[in-house]
Amino acid sequence: MAYATVTDVQARMTRTMSQDEQAVCSTLLDDAAVLIDTYNADATADAKKVVSCRIVIRALGDGESMVPMGASQGTMSALGYSQSWTMGNGSVGELYINKTEKKLLGSGDKIGSYSPVEELT
Repeated sequence: MAYATVTDVQARMTRTMSQDEQAVCSTLLDDAAVLIDTYNADATADAKKVVSCRIVIRALGDGESMVPMGASQGTMSALGYSQSWTMGNGSVGELYINKTEKKLLGSGDKIGSYSPVEELT
């Protein structure tokens, strides 16, 4: 079950998706829902919707930029035809949840522990 629709994703994009991209977008939204539930199935509906859209837009790309979405560093050359990109999270076209999105889902930067031995006392 997806937490956002193709229309939700389109509303957040700076370009219009093609028919083929819309079909892919629908499938990616289903996949994004599985990833989101892995982090926090109890997150708010609004958070799930925003994160779903962000994940899918990142995977689809903006269609215009030479720089992959999510790249933290990049290099371009000219006549030698060279490109090099460093990805902060995941890779181009891959669905992943970044640090900000984990916080939106309520699961970022939490440290804790559990000791089953303490239950015995």
